[in-house]
Amino acid sequence: MKVLIVEDERKTADYLYQGLTEQGCAVDLAFDGIDGQHMALHFDFDVIVLDVMLPGLDGFSILKSLRSVKNTPVIMLTARDGVEDRVRGLQDGADDYLVKPFSFLELLARLQALTRRGRSHESTLLRVGDLRVDLISRKAVRGSQRIDLTAKEFALLAVLARRQGEILSKTVIAELVWDMNFDSNTNVVEVAIKRLRTKIDAPFGRNLLHTIRGMGYVLENRGGEGPE
Repeated sequence: MKVLIVEDERKTADYLYQGLTEQGCAVDLAFDGIDGQHMALHFDFDVIVLDVMLPGLDGFSILKSLRSVKNTPVIMLTARDGVEDRVRGLQDGADDYLVKPFSFLELLARLQALTRRGRSHESTLLRVGDLRVDLISRKAVRGSQRIDLTAKEFALLAVLARRQGEILSKTVIAELVWDMNFDSNTNVVEVAIKRLRTKIDAPFGRNLLHTIRGMGYVLENRGGEGPE
């Protein structure tokens, strides 16, 4: 899940950034309305967390600009528990509303609900051969064996499973999983792929995760192949 947080309170923004990245999300931050509007309009996100009171442009103005061109799900945050603010935000196109202070677990549940709604056409249970990836419960099972994955390992597996059969370059993987522009001198993708392969392939004697030399990686069921 790729999330944009537009929040001028650094402590709140850092708290959300840490919590969401620990859940395997790719998170971008904007600390004022001008930057927030630019990022919301020019980049694609699964969901946007948008504060109402921001320097430069307020959240309502950003929401109106966004709704003129995109339907990205938006959760609005406000320090004021006024009915008028909530009604205005919902009328302007917000998908949900939270009043500060709020529970991180509640925010996470709402973010997941919004992204599920936005991907209603997409299955939440992905299958590649005998590997099953549950995007909702964040579980991976091969055959009858549960596979223990870190948040980033699961995010990497989910990206590969959603695009099974498609060769993904290191640059694409780095952007989708780590939300970073890939530095060719960095081996973060290779290391992560190696760790993921030792968990989803090595114990089972047949590979699903394949290296395509000079191109990238692909997750697909090729039949009775042994380890590479």
